[in-house]
Amino acid sequence: MAVFDIDPIVKSLHAIRQDWRDSQRRPREPDGREFPSREAVAQAMNELKGALFPMRLGPTDLRHESEDYYVGYTLESALHSLLDQARLELRYLARNDDDVGDVAVQARAAEAIRNLALSLPQIRRLLDSDTLAAYHGDPAARTVDEVLLCYPGMEAMIYHRIAHQLYRQGLPLLARVASELAHSQTGIDIHPGAQIGGSFFIDHGTGVVIGETTIIGERVRIYQAVTLGAKRFPTDENGSLQKGLPRHPIVEDDVVIYAGATILGRVTLGKGCVIGGNVWLTQDVHAGSYVTQADCTPSRQESTARL
Repeated sequence: MAVFDIDPIVKSLHAIRQDWRDSQRRPREPDGREFPSREAVAQAMNELKGALFPMRLGPTDLRHESEDYYVGYTLESALHSLLDQARLELRYLARNDDDVGDVAVQARAAEAIRNLALSLPQIRRLLDSDTLAAYHGDPAARTVDEVLLCYPGMEAMIYHRIAHQLYRQGLPLLARVASELAHSQTGIDIHPGAQIGGSFFIDHGTGVVIGETTIIGERVRIYQAVTLGAKRFPTDENGSLQKGLPRHPIVEDDVVIYAGATILGRVTLGKGCVIGGNVWLTQDVHAGSYVTQADCTPSRQESTARL
């Protein structure tokens, strides 16, 4: 059996950690973990998935007569776990603010997770509409259960609907962890800040990117490798990136975006327009238009015949 000289490596890693914490002005975390846990968020998200769809995404031995008990028990576990992680995030965000004490952090965390809990019925309704959109939009889908169990776009939207609520409640780190869990599992990258209406369908899904300030309306369908991104990144007088500015597309109701299309900047895709495959767009598109790769020039045509 090989013998390794571990002690010098441990000491070197300790010194590097100390250098990093000093450079970032980090405390020594005397009370334990300072930052939220990716593993804890992952477990809570899995529990929320089961609570939202108990007979499909819950335990294999679950029966209808015990469904409500399982949902209640699982929600208690998931919400309390997220509450602990929310406290860590808010405490971290307030670390340099002497006016924000631990009592305020505790109250704000409880309010955020309570609001998430209250939003779960609406999240379930939105996810039902997404499931039906996929079922009706894909001739290969035999049942709505197949969509829920198998489609990566559906998995991504379950995570996104929850992550978006965390984002709205002032928990951007927990939201981003949740969205990146979905990204790693599905290849679909949706920033939790993106606003997405009901009956949203991502077909196939691999390589889809949806940026933070994207706004998507109702009954929108997109295909693999679509990017809804930013065209440029403005900086301030010090050369630092300006955060939070609207920089991603607005996609109105009933739009279809085919595979490989790239739409950049704060442009608007009008209601009912169709964007062809591999199109590169940096300008507005009129409602009802059809845009092809050949010229990328929006033409006012009836889109209904193209769907």
